[in-house]
Amino acid sequence: MTSRALSVRRTPHRRRRTLLGLAVALVAALTPAVAAPPAQAAPTLLSQGRPATASSTENAATPASAAVDGNSATRWSSAFGDPQWIQVDLGARATITQVTLAWEAAYARSFQIQTSDDGATWTTVHSTGAGTGGTQTIAVTGAGRYVRMYGTTRATAYGYSLWEFQVYGETGGTTPTCGSANAAQGRPATASSTENAGLPASAAVDGDSGTRWASAAADPQWLRVDLGSTRSICRVVLAWEAAYARAFQIQTSTDGNAWTTVYSTTTGTGGTQSLTVNGSGRYVRMYGTARGTGYGYSLWEFQVNTTDGGGDPSIPPTDPRNPNLGPNTFVFDPGTPTATIQSRLDSLFAQQEENQFGPQRYAVLFKPGTYTADVNLGFFTQVAGLGMSPDDVNLNGHVRVEAFWMNGNATQNFWRAAENLSVTLPAGVTVERWAVSQAAPYRRMHLRGGQNQIQLWNGGDGWSSGGLMADTRIDGLVVSGSQQQWYSRNSEFGNGWTGSVWNMVFQGVVGAPPPHFPNPSHTVIPQTPVVREKPFLYVDGTGEYRVFVPALRANSTGTTWYGKTPAGSSISLSQFYVVQPGTSAATINAALAQGRHLLFTPGVHHVTEPIRVDRPDTVILGLGLATIQADNGTVAMRVADVDGVKVAGIMFEAGTTNSPVLMEVGPPGSSANHAANPTSLHDVFFRIGGPHVGKATTTLTVNSDNVIGDHMWLWRADHAAAGVPTGWTLNTADTGLTVNGDDVTMYGLFVEHYQRYQTVWNGNGGRTYFYQNEMPYDPPNQAAWMNGATRGYAAYKVGDGVTSHQGWGMGSYCYFNVNPAVVAERAFEVPTTPNVRFTNLVTVSLGGVGTINRVINNTGGTANAANQQVYLTAYP
Repeated sequence: MTSRALSVRRTPHRRRRTLLGLAVALVAALTPAVAAPPAQAAPTLLSQGRPATASSTENAATPASAAVDGNSATRWSSAFGDPQWIQVDLGARATITQVTLAWEAAYARSFQIQTSDDGATWTTVHSTGAGTGGTQTIAVTGAGRYVRMYGTTRATAYGYSLWEFQVYGETGGTTPTCGSANAAQGRPATASSTENAGLPASAAVDGDSGTRWASAAADPQWLRVDLGSTRSICRVVLAWEAAYARAFQIQTSTDGNAWTTVYSTTTGTGGTQSLTVNGSGRYVRMYGTARGTGYGYSLWEFQVNTTDGGGDPSIPPTDPRNPNLGPNTFVFDPGTPTATIQSRLDSLFAQQEENQFGPQRYAVLFKPGTYTADVNLGFFTQVAGLGMSPDDVNLNGHVRVEAFWMNGNATQNFWRAAENLSVTLPAGVTVERWAVSQAAPYRRMHLRGGQNQIQLWNGGDGWSSGGLMADTRIDGLVVSGSQQQWYSRNSEFGNGWTGSVWNMVFQGVVGAPPPHFPNPSHTVIPQTPVVREKPFLYVDGTGEYRVFVPALRANSTGTTWYGKTPAGSSISLSQFYVVQPGTSAATINAALAQGRHLLFTPGVHHVTEPIRVDRPDTVILGLGLATIQADNGTVAMRVADVDGVKVAGIMFEAGTTNSPVLMEVGPPGSSANHAANPTSLHDVFFRIGGPHVGKATTTLTVNSDNVIGDHMWLWRADHAAAGVPTGWTLNTADTGLTVNGDDVTMYGLFVEHYQRYQTVWNGNGGRTYFYQNEMPYDPPNQAAWMNGATRGYAAYKVGDGVTSHQGWGMGSYCYFNVNPAVVAERAFEVPTTPNVRFTNLVTVSLGGVGTINRVINNTGGTANAANQQVYLTAYP
């Protein structure tokens, strides 16, 4: 429904309010006068007639200024969306004691009153999730030049509308307190020069008084730090090493180009200097013009203190009880009519059944309770429960994936997810179907009933081509049917598993079949050495949304939740910035700089600069397979070499301009030990081409040590949307995964169709449990696909200098349909050394189209038209 249509509907409503006002006036005129109360001192109205601005206006007749004009018949009203705000500039700092909101019928259910000294950083002085509308007089304690009402949840389908926004208090007010927190610590730092590689700029902002930055021995030199957002700066502390500055300035900048000097001296003393300053900026630098010694400039620590908590008007607080999860997230509770739920599910499936390259993304979430629903999942749709246990949400019906749209062939059933639910099948039904291929996790699920089975293909026809089942309980039987490969981890199968095609891997699974490779092709690893399950969103007993982060487990079997209490930590959604499509990377980075975690709502999120994750233990969680697209050749995300970052439920997409890499975990040269708290990537998917011609040289580079990959698909497109071309010279991408860090572990790794090595592993101590690969379909001829004198590139390359590496259940397939005469010399290329070991490998020539000459190095048979599958149980 359009904004105009809604506005027309509201007109009679406003007329009724006017008539009511006339009636009240008439009654008042006929009422006998009574004695007036004694006069009292009243706070001063500061806002009337002052400049006002707003996030939006419904139309030109409802501007922000109408809420501060003293006329109760004029009003501001916003666009019909959340969040929205109106702010007034009082002209000078004031002590605020009272705010009065005279709401029109369109009022706020949840809102904050906030103050600011600069209109950029905000302090909340009142917050409610139970707004009443009408006229609200709110006593507050705060100070600032700017005051705003920040609405996060509307009480009606319209926008926010205020007849009057009145701020009371007195001008003046106390000076903001200079905080003690170091806003520079851990932030990106750069310098004009460094004396050597062991004395980088970052060492001056790492919080370690035993590390330092040192410059070249010349004038001038500088060190700067990026605070992530504009901050009110009140103090800079310089802890000099012996090589100090005699003359220097402290400067600030909003853009890193134009600088303002907030402190200057020509008589620097060295030692530790605590400098009181007054300025604001995103960037702060020490600019040295004269050295105090014959050496360069050297700082143990460069500390910046601010008067604010780092707020930013573009980074609103998140109401954890009424979060704005975006228009494509649908949250149901047990009171929602069954017909309403089913109608929504059916309409989503009708739209998404074949929509594998559209921009639409959806999340369907169920609060704890019991429902009747048939959930048939199409592309880019996530269904999930909001309980702490899957059994907190029970669906009487189905959570299923079919392949009818491709006549039973499920080899393109990608990009969908079922999580954190229990399912009870309808009476008389004993089969649930999950006919999927890559990037379709069945995670933290419970299929009830020992008499039931879940089928991993369409049932009697077609093929499926790979999937994941993790932290899941199947009371009955798992039947793989024509499923070509599958990875099951830390799950429980009450009545076991039946079926095998090429590569079935079971790890830490209770009820797994006996190990037997290659016939049937069952690789069984009794335990999972070290893993953390995927973080998930839930609602606690008070109605607050929270994110649970499961604890790291060692040598584990079975689920984290069935018959036990999950171990881990819980984070209120108030600590998250909820990212809506259209939010810039600069705003996202400012939220991260404030210490916020990120929750990406369903949609395609375009970035033109990297999202920088610099803080340990940051959680980045996507709903509805939220997608981050790298535009203008940028890197989409860079994760610092820090402990415990979790990235989950995110898809990364290449843009039309080539990116050097889409995601980087740790900068080059990372060396910190994260064994006690590794960074982990869960259901993280990558796509090069498909909806458009995408390009990226490398897709994912892991430089940090101890990283865990928990189900990833890195895909250079072999097919695309109608009218979008794919091909050898179009959607170009050299390498899927490059691992340079040590002791990196991958669980369920899928890498396909890259033009050189699919996976390059240079770090020691690496482990891969289940690998699925298809080589590029489209080399035009052998000459176009040569690695020096070698025919083609291996699907999995372990660096020549690596001394320890292991892989279990590793498969690589070829389908050279552009030119079937193309040959890949080998699927796996590794150094021959005792501690580089592979168990249970398979190569396949799909339909006999193309050749893989050897399995690993020069070992193993040839997969071709005459002998389409080749198995090897061990190397060396």
